[in-house]
Amino acid sequence: MKRIHVMIAEDEELAREELIYLLKEEPDVVISPGAETGEQLIDLYTKHEPDVIFLDVQMPEMSGVEAAKQITAISYQQPPLFVFTTAYDTYALDAFDIEAVDYLLKPYDDNRFQQAMKRVRKHLTHNGANQGTPALSQQASPASKLLIDDGERMVVLSPDSIYYAVPANRMLEIHTKDEIIESRMTLQELEEKLYGLPFFRIHRSYLVNLNHVREITPWFNGAYNVTLKDKHHTTLPVSRSARKILLETFKN
Repeated sequence: MKRIHVMIAEDEELAREELIYLLKEEPDVVISPGAETGEQLIDLYTKHEPDVIFLDVQMPEMSGVEAAKQITAISYQQPPLFVFTTAYDTYALDAFDIEAVDYLLKPYDDNRFQQAMKRVRKHLTHNGANQGTPALSQQASPASKLLIDDGERMVVLSPDSIYYAVPANRMLEIHTKDEIIESRMTLQELEEKLYGLPFFRIHRSYLVNLNHVREITPWFNGAYNVTLKDKHHTTLPVSRSARKILLETFKN
């Protein structure tokens, strides 16, 4: 699974929370620390260098447009992609003046958000192909063994033995062929450890080993289920946002 590192610059809490919710529904998105001012954004950008910045046009002290210009000027290689967010469509022209990928009006519409993410993925793929340093294909060396702390012991685990993982009762349950291991790590932390391996976030709460998927079946209202190859034939939900990428992954 190729990851898109996203940063949010937004001073309005409600709008920021709404955007975080939408981004967490995207299985290939990793959210970097967010900023509430233009100056804070520039500082965080230099530390984390996200692929994409969702940037509020109107922020205190420094506008989003001005912050985007400064980030573009200081970027060593390819500057990040910008998706501007605003409550007023009159700012759309400002966004496109600096070649923003898209702009979104608040409150966010799910379909418009999906269109923006589609444009982001298309641009990142195109940029990577042209530069020879693919932004989305930088692969860390996959881990051959994992060390999982269950609170009492350190369990050495082969990634292939994992069927799926799910948060439950403030712990993370890692379901393997022989046992369920509980850990205090988050699902995102486990996902990072498994980077480069065939694991996929089919739902905000489920990380699945694609090598153990037995079948994918339609459910209702555009949603799907996956059934695993374990002895119980465990069935797990696939979110609508993850469905398309999951199906395309198996087609390829």
